Amino acid sequence: MRLFMQTLEREIVRLEAQGVRLRIVGDLSAFDPSLQRLIREAEERTAHNSSLNLTIAANYGGRWDVLQAMRHLLAEHPEFATNPEALNEAALTKYLSMAFAPEPDLFIRTGGEQRISNFLIWQLAYTELYFTGLYWPDFGAKEIDAAFRWYKERERRFGRTSAQLAAQEK
Repeated sequence: MRLFMQTLEREIVRLEAQGVRLRIVGDLSAFDPSLQRLIREAEERTAHNSSLNLTIAANYGGRWDVLQAMRHLLAEHPEFATNPEALNEAALTKYLSMAFAPEPDLFIRTGGEQRISNFLIWQLAYTELYFTGLYWPDFGAKEIDAAFRWYKERERRFGRTSAQLAAQEK
């Protein structure tokens, strides 16, 4: 955590100058209060920036995210506890850590693993999953181009069949 603090302290000026908006998502309650304060300050200092969004997942897990979203939703809308039929995806989605961002189109997993490992489990529902045996340090421009070419060949159906897509296009 000391490295995290030192990096934040060192890089915040550069992020601010380059117009980068910083967000840290995850269960920050486990962090030292001084690190929590530094994270809040860094997010506040860059909140007005819009040239690039940088999101860092720290102590983040998809199951934790869904659980904390449900807890916040029920705290603000206790009526859902007695009327669960009124609850829908849109109501829950806005309480997720990444509610500010669109759902990913492409997820690239390096290192030979073929799983999402509890990362963005709600948001990856219709994301194309690209797996490679290369480890992250070796995944360069040539490999990202290959992943993008693969992605361009995918038929994005979002839960529909190819026939349903064709009928919709008519």
